[in-house]
Amino acid sequence: MSTNDALIHARGLTKRFGGLTAVDGIDFDVSKGEAFGFLGPNGAGKSSTMRMIGCVSPVGGGTLRVLGLDPAADGPAIRGRLGVVPQLDNLDNELTVRENVIIYGRYFGLARRDLRQRADELLEFVQLSERANDPVEPLSGGMKRRLTIARSLVNDPDVLLLDEPTTGLDPQARHVVWDRLFRLKQQGVTLVLTTHYMDEAEQLCDRLVVMDHGKIAEEGSPAGLIQRLSTREVVELRFPGDAPVVESSAFNGRVARVEVLPDRVLLYTDDGDALAPIAHELLGAQSVLVRRSTLEDVFLRLTGRTLVD
Repeated sequence: MSTNDALIHARGLTKRFGGLTAVDGIDFDVSKGEAFGFLGPNGAGKSSTMRMIGCVSPVGGGTLRVLGLDPAADGPAIRGRLGVVPQLDNLDNELTVRENVIIYGRYFGLARRDLRQRADELLEFVQLSERANDPVEPLSGGMKRRLTIARSLVNDPDVLLLDEPTTGLDPQARHVVWDRLFRLKQQGVTLVLTTHYMDEAEQLCDRLVVMDHGKIAEEGSPAGLIQRLSTREVVELRFPGDAPVVESSAFNGRVARVEVLPDRVLLYTDDGDALAPIAHELLGAQSVLVRRSTLEDVFLRLTGRTLVD
């Protein structure tokens, strides 16, 4: 992809805080209409990267172009064309739900007359029309997240930046947010998100980079990364005490890789149902689960750690 084709173009992008290198010379491109993700644990450099893209933190080194513009010289112009959903909601609790959208739109110079209609459309989109005149404070966490998303869309942005969009939400609320974001993706909105939830990345991202310690470990589509770096299935064995040390050679070619974690053993295979009874008899596990491989398994192979370490 050429620089001209990419809405966001980074080469050797770096960010340091004193002696800490938070983002360590990463390269990536985001094209129009795609959902692009930064997947990794806390401290991987995801949020620091997003802050540079959002022109609220200066580039430490390397090249970054957003919408063809230089963040150092064109920060205000870039910010006017972005929608931002920060990691922590920063809604105004003194205003109603509808007023939060309208007042935010005024920051972009939008006419109050047009904003009233725009606010109603956005609140309908995020399923908050019935709460339009209610104060923000008593809303649930999921509702506040959806309101933050509605507010971020008020300026009809070219790119929507979402930093850990569903952190702290219960499973039902997360799925409602995912549904709204998926609909935006279907409408052609370019999404850039950070997450440490593997299922979120698989649900939403067309393409992602796996980050660890400020570097990009791998890049690709969720399905492509799983196919290339893991097996079709995983047999997960749990034990009442410490997990035993076991080698893949113990399973006569049925196991491609073994990961021993403190509380469980993961056996990577293409036929979990055939392997499960053999593994249970050999290792005497307390429980055995056969599941498909996920991005968590990709991250574990790349870094030796789970995403929630």
